[in-house]
Amino acid sequence: MGVPTQEEKLHLRRVSGDFPPTPPETDAGDSTLLEPAALPLPPPSFIPAEILKDDKGTPDGWLPRDPRLIRLTGKHPFNVEAPLSDLYNEGFLTSPELFYVRNHGAVPRVEDGDILDWEFAVEGLVENPLTLTLRDLLEQHEQVTYPVTFVCAGNRRKEQNVVRKTKGFSWGAAGVSTAIFTGVVMSQVLKRAKPLRKARYVCMEGADKLPNGYYGTSVKLNWVMDPNRGMMLAHKMNGEMLRPDHGKPLRVVIPGQIGGRSVKWLKRIILTDSPSDNWYHIYDNRVLPTSVSPEESQQTPEWWRDERYAIYDLSTNSAIAFPAHDEQLSLPAAESNYDVRGYAYGGGGRRVTRVEISLDKGHSWRLANVEYLEDRYREASPQALCGGLLDMSWRESCFCWCFWNIVISTDELRNAQDIFVRAMDESMNIQPRDLYWSVLGMMNNPWYRIVIHNEGRSLKFEHPTQPALIPGGWMERVKKAGGNLTNGYWGERLGGEDATVSVEPQAAEVRMTKAGLNRQITLEELKQHEFGESPWFVLNGEVYDGTSFLNEHPGGAQSIISAAGVDSTEEFMAIHSENAKNMMPTYHIGTLTPSALSALSSDSTSTSTPPTSPRPTFLTPKAWTRATLHSKRSISRDTRILRFALEHSTQRLGLPIGQHLLLKLADPASRDAIIRAYTPISATDQRGFVDVLVKVYFDTAERAGGRMSLALEALAVGQVVEVKGPTGRFEYLGAGRCAINGVERRVRRFVMVCGGSGITPIYQVLRAVMREEEVEAEVECVVLDGNRAVEDILCREDLDEFERKGEGRCRVLHTLTKAPEDWMGLRGRIAKPLLEEHAKWRAGSMALICGPESMEKSAMTGLKELGWADADVHKF
Repeated sequence: MGVPTQEEKLHLRRVSGDFPPTPPETDAGDSTLLEPAALPLPPPSFIPAEILKDDKGTPDGWLPRDPRLIRLTGKHPFNVEAPLSDLYNEGFLTSPELFYVRNHGAVPRVEDGDILDWEFAVEGLVENPLTLTLRDLLEQHEQVTYPVTFVCAGNRRKEQNVVRKTKGFSWGAAGVSTAIFTGVVMSQVLKRAKPLRKARYVCMEGADKLPNGYYGTSVKLNWVMDPNRGMMLAHKMNGEMLRPDHGKPLRVVIPGQIGGRSVKWLKRIILTDSPSDNWYHIYDNRVLPTSVSPEESQQTPEWWRDERYAIYDLSTNSAIAFPAHDEQLSLPAAESNYDVRGYAYGGGGRRVTRVEISLDKGHSWRLANVEYLEDRYREASPQALCGGLLDMSWRESCFCWCFWNIVISTDELRNAQDIFVRAMDESMNIQPRDLYWSVLGMMNNPWYRIVIHNEGRSLKFEHPTQPALIPGGWMERVKKAGGNLTNGYWGERLGGEDATVSVEPQAAEVRMTKAGLNRQITLEELKQHEFGESPWFVLNGEVYDGTSFLNEHPGGAQSIISAAGVDSTEEFMAIHSENAKNMMPTYHIGTLTPSALSALSSDSTSTSTPPTSPRPTFLTPKAWTRATLHSKRSISRDTRILRFALEHSTQRLGLPIGQHLLLKLADPASRDAIIRAYTPISATDQRGFVDVLVKVYFDTAERAGGRMSLALEALAVGQVVEVKGPTGRFEYLGAGRCAINGVERRVRRFVMVCGGSGITPIYQVLRAVMREEEVEAEVECVVLDGNRAVEDILCREDLDEFERKGEGRCRVLHTLTKAPEDWMGLRGRIAKPLLEEHAKWRAGSMALICGPESMEKSAMTGLKELGWADADVHKF
């Protein structure tokens, strides 16, 4: 028996019930069906050859990319969208180089020679577990082809972020793209594995190792088995191998649902009786109730585990591509027309049935023309396309976006204030008038509005926002002018209408600017204060003078000096409390000019690139530098020592004794920066590596765990963190000399009070003191280390060794609140009674304190009651 033809395969699939039979009117012999030349085909494409500057020095430094893409999360990970005009102009299909990208971490690197051997497993509640290669998929299964639109659940999130900051980064309206995908129908693979009766969900996991494990999610099994939903294991995109950013060599394609369900770099399919317990399935791609604040969601994990709030099907949405943002339309003497154009899409396979335009703020609407290019594939005869069988005539589900247009006279545009668009699908789901704010800022789909500015001889158009940190848009303008974007009138008052109506209260925001201050500051003025004794720095486009706060800043003068002349918004917002923000109007001196803000953004000083020649020291105070996790060692149930490799083996860290460095990671859910200060425990003269002790705060029933410590716990060897420093007010100079904010003093005796991971700065200073051998430099040290249990004592062996070798110069006292019966050390909390016995003040003494907030507070209170002066006590 010979190999069956495509038509024979097609017949076998239909009679086996894999999909409905072809209706008579769309039979393959119908002469009205389209030939391949009539199908919309992919736009011209090229494989980028250049490694972009922003990718150099990142884990993706091997991967060429298109420079037109707009980066939404800094340099790494790679999350991008195309300029909206460029995306629309490519047409129905998007080239791989302009297709939006949502990456949570580094892109797995797979060489071309290895792709056929790429393995993935099908396991869990199946009778016949499988391990298949891409070669198996190609040789043992029929390949199918059809177009699919992907949409990120965060599409248009920038609009929500302007109203009130969500936990997500700022997508514009181009988080959507369409391509022809080729692969194997997912249900065919699952049938080989034979799902058990109690299997209800299909969990999928990729190869991208992230701070909270491998990326994974799930969908319902009956969806996967429904041929009308078209779920696929794809290996081609627009007829070519998947690009690395798009899942090379194998990904899941789930039409009609948010892009986050279509797992890239597929490694595992697990059938289960309940939804995925993967961190990214639980804490990503959800729309929590609008009443849930970011703080509440952090404190109450139950919100995230409620499957009612998980997002699957896309919501109906639309946007205007032309007129473009800032487009100028000259007004001719005679009446003419303008072609308003854009896109729309539905979800769950539902067809967009109408797109409507309003020029009078929604009082009246007119229908736009809608072009369903997906139908061209549906009407075509079964045929080979892009390496698979195209046969869509039987399928009624709609997987793709549509384009719409409407011709409007320039006279009408001249007399209008804005243009609105809204779409409706076949289930009569229609875009809402107002946005629904939620903590992750997902599924934003209110009417899309562009404002028309009549400038006399021309019209200028203004979109709601611009993606990422790009300034511009009527929403930012209205908010900056004090308008309430949720007042029901887009922050503006209509004549004769009550402007006090509020659709949804805006969250109160801390005002960090000085009222009535209108000073404009140029880039040249700012850079004059980049160095020297009067540092100026930038937050959200506003300029602040840190001179008067140099001595009082908890992070030391260096923290402000390091921020001078650069945009410090990300770092400031990630670290500082509401109290710190409330102080900012005092230091506010003006606003950067638009050209200065643009130049500062393009300067991109947030992350350093590899130097042309090796730097002798790793840390740079004004730029983030990347370090790679070399190894991880557990020293207790919740404490790790992370060793990071510096840029080269002979490089020193460059951190003064007693100071700290900043570590930066991206929150896996929101991609917001998490920044925390750590004091390494490795010697300051160590070369090539730095060792950081991290105490991990896990989730408990009472509280959520620590964001940074959990992110570091999940960090895999080979992954990268960003590092900056030094920071801190205290520095040990040697020979009993120390400095606080640059003011030197001589110390004869240190009383070091610490607890938990607060041992790290104490450890650095103690080690430096105990290494000194000069008789005249001898300094006495008393270490009072408080912990809960014996296993919580960190660096104990080293501390005890310092005491043993100190020959009376060093006493290390451990006290426990949950001490065992055989404990020979001190008992109880660090407070006045213990301090009175072991830490009385005497001339030449200085107390150093670092630990949990409650311990620091009780230690400070006890020392003051014992007569210690503020000048003699330093809290790290």
